[in-house]
Amino acid sequence: MLDGARERLLRITLLLEGRYGVPEHVGRGDLIGALVATILSQNTSDVNSKRAYSGLRERFSSWDEVACAHSATIEEAIRRGGLARTKSVRIRRILNEILESTGKLDLEFLRDRDSDEVLSYLERFHGVGKKTAACVVLFELGRDVLPVDTHVHRVISRLGILSPDGTAEVIYAGLKAVAPGGKALSLHVNMIRLGRELCRPRGPGCDHCPLAPECDHADRKRPIERS
Repeated sequence: MLDGARERLLRITLLLEGRYGVPEHVGRGDLIGALVATILSQNTSDVNSKRAYSGLRERFSSWDEVACAHSATIEEAIRRGGLARTKSVRIRRILNEILESTGKLDLEFLRDRDSDEVLSYLERFHGVGKKTAACVVLFELGRDVLPVDTHVHRVISRLGILSPDGTAEVIYAGLKAVAPGGKALSLHVNMIRLGRELCRPRGPGCDHCPLAPECDHADRKRPIERS
């Protein structure tokens, strides 16, 4: 059963790459920056999260300055990203927890740890769940870990590879078992693109979707042919 799901997901990966191409891994070279940027991306658009990160870097010259700043000052710097009050408190708390536990604001030691260790370390911070931790591991460390956001959850559920009633955590665990090796970045990025462009929550464009031949949802929408 797992082999069948893995083969099907590989076909899906190749279909998406045929439409969108193969994304390249480009890290920031700064694990704390990657973590902060991922927190800023929570529940907002890419454009707004980039604006918030830019505002933070323009206002503060180092992460140590951010850790020492008042939450209100951080909030003002990231206001363009949305949920600024919550995220400012969260970022300041995490930076100070790192400082207290390691003696300096540096997470580069995580590059030598295996993926499960890094995920476990990051998830201990309040406000850093599986998706946020997995995004840091995927995008910054280039590891074969597949985060499940709302788009990935929706696309996978509609495809019918895993249970459509599964939670994000269930889908995450299921994908870990069946995702083709070395394709986490490609699957994640391209499923998000598909989810934004075609596999929308309402009115999905199944007629134009490259995954229609593999999709249970698209199959249910096809008219029944009568002889």
